[in-house]
Amino acid sequence: MVRGRIPAAVRGRLAPRSRPLRPYPAIQTSTSPPCGCCRPLAPVRRYGTTRNSDNAAADAKETRESAQHDAAADSATDTAKKDTKSAEALANEAASSSSSGSSEVSDVPDWEYNPDLKIESFKDLPHANFGVNQHIPFDPEFKEVLKAIPWQFRAPIRYAFAYGSGVFPQSKSSGRTPTTEELRAIHPKAPLAVQRGQDGTPKMIDFIFGVSHTQHWHSLNMKQHRDHYSSLATLGSGAVSYVQDKMGAGVYFNPYVIVNGILIKYGVVQLGTLEKDLTEWDTLYLAGRLQKPVKILRDDPKIRLANQMNLLSALRTALLLLPPKFTEEELYATIAGISYLGDPRMALPTENPRKVKNIVGNNMANFRRLYLPLIETLPNVDFNDAGASAKDWVWDETKNLNLAQDMDPVKRGNMVRRLPKAFRSRLYFQYQKKLAIPSVEFRKMMVEGENEDAVAFKRREGGGFERRIAQDDPSELRNYIRAVIKQTISWPATTQSLKGPLTSGFLRTWRYLSEKMGKYRQGRDAEKAKPTEEKPGGGNSTEGAEKTP
Repeated sequence: MVRGRIPAAVRGRLAPRSRPLRPYPAIQTSTSPPCGCCRPLAPVRRYGTTRNSDNAAADAKETRESAQHDAAADSATDTAKKDTKSAEALANEAASSSSSGSSEVSDVPDWEYNPDLKIESFKDLPHANFGVNQHIPFDPEFKEVLKAIPWQFRAPIRYAFAYGSGVFPQSKSSGRTPTTEELRAIHPKAPLAVQRGQDGTPKMIDFIFGVSHTQHWHSLNMKQHRDHYSSLATLGSGAVSYVQDKMGAGVYFNPYVIVNGILIKYGVVQLGTLEKDLTEWDTLYLAGRLQKPVKILRDDPKIRLANQMNLLSALRTALLLLPPKFTEEELYATIAGISYLGDPRMALPTENPRKVKNIVGNNMANFRRLYLPLIETLPNVDFNDAGASAKDWVWDETKNLNLAQDMDPVKRGNMVRRLPKAFRSRLYFQYQKKLAIPSVEFRKMMVEGENEDAVAFKRREGGGFERRIAQDDPSELRNYIRAVIKQTISWPATTQSLKGPLTSGFLRTWRYLSEKMGKYRQGRDAEKAKPTEEKPGGGNSTEGAEKTP
């Protein structure tokens, strides 16, 4: 694929140019006819804020930028494909191009030492390969089908990813081929790439779209795709954006819509909301989704930097929850379980109780892709397994290597200090009550911490308070961290679920709940069918890592 070129499906929406755009190569499939995504869009309406010819330049600029962000995701994925032969190669992706200038914080990666969240270009990222671990190598035909989806929206999308079991199967391939009726019941005209990618079990595909201005975006999208919205849209884009931004976790979902013959659900989030959640963990709603393998289709430099911070925070949190020795599967299950601890769906019969086990068990190599570069950069954790020296072990799904971490209170205190701001504040408050620290002294300590954060990470080393937290009884520390995770997630996730009937409509909400309850019953039946299955890692099951990390 040629970088930065604009797909033919959207060239018709651009104003005439003195120099024609070069063609974009179509998806090559020898066994299927062209899919719906290859049909040109009719240039019905511009997607600017005004309706005159002056907006043509803005249309062209936004479309070119979208193509550039698509190309950035492609470039990162190509790098990920080429540079995955060894643990050392993956580690190079997370290593900074220059070393930190201070020996005091030599265990802090340079990009985290002084992050610049005001970057405007991918060239401003810490180094050329920064964050490519976030881009999971993927079936190229399936990827092209997914990439075509955002191009069917005239409202500008700055960042986009696909996630969930419709993209990364959570069960072993059955080898079966769905009947035509089964396929059309989900995807009316699914390309063969989707059928192969979903392993014979057709499922709705989930997307998240990051946008710059929610009300403007919904106003444009409602003109093009009014059928995607519930009756709430009759009140206008102001009401829609108010419900999105003021209720729940700042995401507006439109489920059960057909795009290019594929059944999808897409959530819309403002980029500022997404960035804040990734860096501060104020809701963990989207940060939790991005802690698991996703397929990034349209990248953004600020979000790539923020998500790298999110992944590192998830790794540190998991290490605080785990014992000195543990397995890869236990580590990834602990990380994957973070976002489900306070989710009300896990307490109700609306989610598969084996969900975390299924996610990790069928995506071990993808989790390595995400976290191995970051494991290699931390000074207090390492692989303690001869298997790590085997050639190309990184992509061996059958491997479940052992790791060990240094329980030194200074290093663990540093991990506490470097947790995301909002999350860390809640943990501090829990320990203020436990350690009976006077309110005046505690407030002074918090103000000092905020002043440090405002400057940089350069002084983010744990002090006496953080070391006292790190030295707490392991079971007590786990309980407090779990309580803070639940506190962080519970209310946003609950209100996000409650606004479902308002944003999706009652029929779509009931259909969604019915499918979720069906998954719960399937997981419960599978659990009953395997009462004595083997536990990984010497007796610590994956479910144990989820429930009592």
